[in-house]
Amino acid sequence: MSWIIENSLNKFQYFLVNILKCGPIPKHVGIIMDGNRRYAKKIKAEKVVGHSRGFDKLSETLEWCKEIGIKEVTVYAFSIENFKRTEREVAELMDLASEKFKKLLEEEDKLMLEGVCVRIIGDLSLLRKDLQKLIAKAMLLTKDNTKSYLNIAFAYVSREEISTSIKNVIKGTEDKFLEVDDVTETLLSQSLYLNSFPDLLIRTSGEVRLSDFLLWQSSNCVIYFSDVLWPEFSFWNFVLCILHYQKSYYNLKPRNLYGNAPICRSENERVEKYLTFLRVNRLDLLKTYAAN
Repeated sequence: MSWIIENSLNKFQYFLVNILKCGPIPKHVGIIMDGNRRYAKKIKAEKVVGHSRGFDKLSETLEWCKEIGIKEVTVYAFSIENFKRTEREVAELMDLASEKFKKLLEEEDKLMLEGVCVRIIGDLSLLRKDLQKLIAKAMLLTKDNTKSYLNIAFAYVSREEISTSIKNVIKGTEDKFLEVDDVTETLLSQSLYLNSFPDLLIRTSGEVRLSDFLLWQSSNCVIYFSDVLWPEFSFWNFVLCILHYQKSYYNLKPRNLYGNAPICRSENERVEKYLTFLRVNRLDLLKTYAAN
């Protein structure tokens, strides 16, 4: 299935979308796509079939998000902990990911027309070289797009993301980019793989936990746990998630992304110089992966 599909909703569903848009709509949604393996077991199929159906469901869900006006989606595709699964299942998952990223690159015209920026967050050094190359090419191709954002957490856990951010900041102080007083909650947030905060976090399959996904970023978001397995997640389940967000919206605390303490000009210049250095380093790493 294509990454970008259109017109899968019927007239009544479009009507319902327009009603929902009269209320508050999350700008950024995080999704823990759980239940692929249990779905495969349910239909008596190989595990890889469940994962493939899970990708198809992602494509559908991205269209629903687009139609309702959600500009950013972050999905949990593969945890670092998943490397502990059987060698066969990990290999099948890597093969499936390779196939899907190849398909993504084949849809360059659609991606650029829709203005989708694709970002893969996680420790890419843990992946096969062919997958590193495909991921890097997809990120470099779409890096300047700004209409919508698709963040894919692959070889990711939040603890590793946070610890990497801290290590980078420590190195920034050692290399004299930063002073100790520059180190704030805001700086750590901006040094993460993903410095965008979801408004709504959805987990499917009936599990009521976050499984090390966006722990820092989800501290002030609405969380919705759905009982359905991810490949069976329907438009109506999606509507329930949005209604739950709208019901909870006015209880959310305003989020201050820039911290509470004022930052003087010189400190801000140091921080901006450091963050620019960090972005350039990450971009250079992608170019290295793409070239290999």
